[in-house]
Amino acid sequence: MNNYNIDQMTLSIPLDYKPKENHPARFINDLVESLNIEKVYSSGRPREYDLRAMLKLILFAYSRSVMTSRKIEEFAEENIVARWLTQYQVPSYRTICRFRISDEIETLLDDSLTNLTSVLKQNGLIDEVSFIDGTKILADANKFSFVWKKNTIRFDDMNKSQIQNLLSEINEVRLGIVENPSDLSDDALEEVQIKLELHLEDLNARIEANPKKSPNPDKQERRKLKSYSRKLDNRIDKKSEHEKQMKKFDKRNSYAKSDEDATFMRVKEDPMLNGQLKPAYNVQIATSNQFITGVGMFQNPTDTRTLIPFIKQLEENHTLGDVIVADAGYGSESNYQFLDDNYKKYVIPYSTMLKENSKKWKTDEKKVMNWNYYEDDDYYINPQGVRFSFNAYRIRTDKYGFKRYFKEYISEIFDDDHNRIPQAFTPGGNRKRIYINPSLEYFKASMRSKLSIPQYADIYARRKNDVEPVFGNMKACLGFKRFHVKGLNKVKKEMMIV
Repeated sequence: MNNYNIDQMTLSIPLDYKPKENHPARFINDLVESLNIEKVYSSGRPREYDLRAMLKLILFAYSRSVMTSRKIEEFAEENIVARWLTQYQVPSYRTICRFRISDEIETLLDDSLTNLTSVLKQNGLIDEVSFIDGTKILADANKFSFVWKKNTIRFDDMNKSQIQNLLSEINEVRLGIVENPSDLSDDALEEVQIKLELHLEDLNARIEANPKKSPNPDKQERRKLKSYSRKLDNRIDKKSEHEKQMKKFDKRNSYAKSDEDATFMRVKEDPMLNGQLKPAYNVQIATSNQFITGVGMFQNPTDTRTLIPFIKQLEENHTLGDVIVADAGYGSESNYQFLDDNYKKYVIPYSTMLKENSKKWKTDEKKVMNWNYYEDDDYYINPQGVRFSFNAYRIRTDKYGFKRYFKEYISEIFDDDHNRIPQAFTPGGNRKRIYINPSLEYFKASMRSKLSIPQYADIYARRKNDVEPVFGNMKACLGFKRFHVKGLNKVKKEMMIV
């Protein structure tokens, strides 16, 4: 029987510990050492730490689902593998927190991902297909601290109306203070405030010169103007606050007060899967054989607007494959146009592609694709026998500046016997019109043709098995469902660590 006594005085003999051969810590150690980092981390307190040791500790801690600064400090002190990676250095939680949002780690992580991708290619572990998908990760923000763009616009209009009413009332009390009540520019309002202050000073001087005068009309005027001055100052402050809020939206419809870079998005976090609106970031990743080859952070709730900037980012980092694959959430005319101009090999179905093969869709008389089209004379005939002839070309520009070109077809209201056709009119009595987008129809036909080719069909069939498990590992295995830092730049650095 061994003599186990923890309080017994024994001779301390240090032993050189090394992890097992296939331990993840060894891979992290080899990856970081391949970066050839020579400088130390200068922000460490009370001592300076080696960048390699800090990066190894952070990566290993996240791989063990330890993600907060205080927990990582405790992990570095108590975990024997972490102590081997850091060579028994234990940085404080403040040093760890500063390091994972520092500029140094951003450069190191970008180099790490580039090196990792090149190593994977050299060993034949990834191919030239980039599978792109996105997910929502909750921000470190209060879910009730929302600011909505529509409400801000509405409140700003109400506030400006109140300012105009105040200026009109001030004019009734004292003419000359407000030259134009409808002018709500900053300069005009500042001029009104200065004039009010000067006039109040004059009233104070006149009241002090006649203190015993009663009733004193100057006191009555001063009382009213003081009240208007306070109300006007509050309204002007509100106006400037609304202007600051509008600048923060920047093509978004909402943001969180506790993390102004976070946008309220529909996430599946509640048990009933109702998709509550919560502050989050849209994380885009590119994978190949379940290895992440690129990471992008976006504030857009939808994936459609993220594809083009994310592909450009992958191309700059030299991690973009020859074939680009994404799901139907990325299928839009602007994305198809960009990919067709720059990359010929891509597989992205459009949103209604599967529905178009259903019996319900093919028998729906309202769908223009089920109508008869006569190309020579360029007209459609619907199931009721109404002819729709070409009328004009139309251009629509969305809020992002992308122009879409449509062909407008208008119904013929008389038949061959010059009788009026009731089916050619809307319930409101107007002639029916349809709009056809030839460019989008071309891309749709091209995608249908491409997915009928076995080579591209097999590549797209790999998508679910390639990119979706990565999100499963991230959320279910690592337990990473929420960021621990605030701000887009800091969040991107933490996502690169994950």
